[in-house]
Amino acid sequence: MATKTKKKATKAKRTNGFAIDEFVVYPTHGVGQITGIEEQEVAGTLLKLFVVNFDREKMTLRVPINKAEASGMRALASADKMKTAMTTLKGRARVKRTMWSRRAQEYEAKINSGDPVSIAEVIRDLYRGEGQPEQSYSERQIYEAAMERLVRELAAVEGLDEEKATERLDGVLNPAE
Repeated sequence: MATKTKKKATKAKRTNGFAIDEFVVYPTHGVGQITGIEEQEVAGTLLKLFVVNFDREKMTLRVPINKAEASGMRALASADKMKTAMTTLKGRARVKRTMWSRRAQEYEAKINSGDPVSIAEVIRDLYRGEGQPEQSYSERQIYEAAMERLVRELAAVEGLDEEKATERLDGVLNPAE
C-alpha cells in the first residue's frame, strides 16, 4: 500500500474545532497535543489527518479530520467540568456487589470514555485510605490508570505540572492531611 505524506505548516488556524499546538483528549489514550495536520494518500484516497503526539507514551496518533469528533477526540475539559470531577472524588464510594471481573470491565469503560467525571468515579470507588484493606493487583492497576488520566487532564486544564496536579488530587482524597 503506497502512502505519501505532505506536511503543512499551518499555525493557529482552527480545523474542525481544533488547532495546532492545542491539547486534546483522545478517549483511549488520554491527553495529547496536536502537532500538525498532514495529508496522506492511502489506497488512492487523499486524507487530511490531525497528528496527535502523546509524549509520555512516546506515541503519535494520526486521526482523520473528518472522523475526529466521531472517534471521541475532544478539547480539554472546562474548569467547571474539572470542578465537578473534584466534587465527585469527595463523594462516598459506590461499590456494587457484582463480580470483580464485571466491575473491572465497567471501570475500564469509564476510563476509556475519557470523561473526567467518570474517571473520578473510578478513583473514588477504588481509593483506599488509611486503615482500609489493601487493593488487589488488578484494582491497583485500574486505580493508577484512572489517576494518571485525571492527573494529566487536570495538569493541562489548570496549567500545572503533573506533580502538583497529583498533590491536588491527593489533597481532595485525603482532606485530613
